[in-house]
Amino acid sequence: MALLELQGISKHFGAIQALDGIDVCLGPGEVMGLMGDNGAGKSTLVKIMAGNFPPSSGTISLGGNAVHFNKPLDARRQGIEIVYQDLALCNNLTAAANVFLGREAKRGFSFVKLLDYRTMYQHAGKLFAELKSETRPRDLVRRMSGGQRQAVAIARTRLSDAKVVLMDEPTAAISVRQVAEVLELIRRLRDGGIAVILISHRMPDVFAVCDHVTVLRRGRKVADKPIAKTSPEEVTGLITGAIERA
Repeated sequence: MALLELQGISKHFGAIQALDGIDVCLGPGEVMGLMGDNGAGKSTLVKIMAGNFPPSSGTISLGGNAVHFNKPLDARRQGIEIVYQDLALCNNLTAAANVFLGREAKRGFSFVKLLDYRTMYQHAGKLFAELKSETRPRDLVRRMSGGQRQAVAIARTRLSDAKVVLMDEPTAAISVRQVAEVLELIRRLRDGGIAVILISHRMPDVFAVCDHVTVLRRGRKVADKPIAKTSPEEVTGLITGAIERA
């Protein structure tokens, strides 16, 4: 059974048709690359899955059950998390504080609650260990590398026991070494049975970690192929329109 299934997803903003009849099927522990040129509809599709706004038509199912998202919190409660390109981290806080931001552990009586730093540091440490990251709970985010910052953002998705993680350009503007760290983090999620959708312009990254690649062009899906049965040259042709459909 598919973990996440989208059928006939369309979205229009006034007279502008941003998406037209998009189908997506993703199983547990599967990594899908989502590619397309600027304006192809990738961001719109991801925002629909993340609950930022509803589709104009079409259905979304999780584990075979139809779901409806009116806000991002609805998607999060169903197990869909997103790691945005800017990561949405607070540079002046520690790694642990960022992992628990907005979901802080507390202790005390019903009318007097204090932040439980010990629990947050311990839990964050376990999450980083599961991801095999060198990030430490007490490290300040502003002193971290790009790979470590990605580890913090991904650990935050693990806090909510996510089933599906959407990653928006996670390897943009970081070094080659940090790219390798991020790709390894994606493999850790996959090995844990979590489905990942990787939105990326970097062809080598998609071919390194994804099981299949979906290509959008002008709001329509023009390809959905296993990585083993395609090539960077074919995907490039599909993105640019040199190849009409595959």
